[in-house]
Amino acid sequence: QYLQVKRAMGCQFDNEDRQLRLLDRFLDEQGVDCIEAIEPECLQAFLASRQRTTPRSYNNLLGYVRRLFDWMVSQQILSASPVQAKAQPQTARRLPYLFSPETIKQLLALSKALPDNSRAPLRGATYEMIFALLAGLGLRIGEVARLQWGDVDLEREVLEIRNTKFGKDRLVPFGPKLSARLCGYRDRRGARGYDCTGASFLFSWNGRTPISTNTIRNTFRDDLLPQLDLDVPAGVFGPHVHGLRHSFTVRTLLNWYRQGIAPADRLHYLSTFLGHINPASTAVYLTITSELLDAANQRFEAFAPVLGEEVAS
Repeated sequence: QYLQVKRAMGCQFDNEDRQLRLLDRFLDEQGVDCIEAIEPECLQAFLASRQRTTPRSYNNLLGYVRRLFDWMVSQQILSASPVQAKAQPQTARRLPYLFSPETIKQLLALSKALPDNSRAPLRGATYEMIFALLAGLGLRIGEVARLQWGDVDLEREVLEIRNTKFGKDRLVPFGPKLSARLCGYRDRRGARGYDCTGASFLFSWNGRTPISTNTIRNTFRDDLLPQLDLDVPAGVFGPHVHGLRHSFTVRTLLNWYRQGIAPADRLHYLSTFLGHINPASTAVYLTITSELLDAANQRFEAFAPVLGEEVAS
């Protein structure tokens, strides 16, 4: 009932679904046969059984469980929530690794050189196109994995992103370079006998099911990342695939600064492009880097003399 209500409100709740079903199975194994019999100690045992390695991961799971029982209380299914566990203290969140344009070019070259295997034909071309979309448009990994050829409008140079994180569809325009990549990739798949129309997936090894997001992550981590040999600064988390989306967002902000555009005037456009529900969600990605600080400082210095004249007058 809880999942149905949340999904009716536009939430996907895929992670919540998986974790709460694990909780349901755990309670069944413990012999708990009704909601009223759920004790705080039992819920604490479930949390301990999931072996979360970081405070943030543990707190996410605790949040899933707490929100379920808070909802039960709001619906008068329970008089009080049995969740008594406390959140674990978190240290300052580490900054994500940001990929430079040079590193992205190297990543695409390494992806293109990946050899085929018996279960993954056109492996190099497939991963080159996947990482070009992730880095060039800031898409989520799940959005790229689910793309169908019917979502690609090469004439208007726009992608239709469906079934997003917040249940809303959006249109994402792309430029001529990415268009040329997509055309070349389509031609190569077509030459191998794959259907490149309608509901056929852009990225599929068997022509029937989409590529797994875990397969993309594992290929990045195991096959590509060691070859990149990146220098990760102290206190920086990663590198990881989602960092490509973060890098796209920060790079966009930096370009605005350099072009003399006030980021606050454009942030809602970027929020829509990325598929966020509001600009506040986008602001999470705007990691402060030395380049951003320099650009912001230059913008302020150009603005300050004008401000001083207005105050003096």
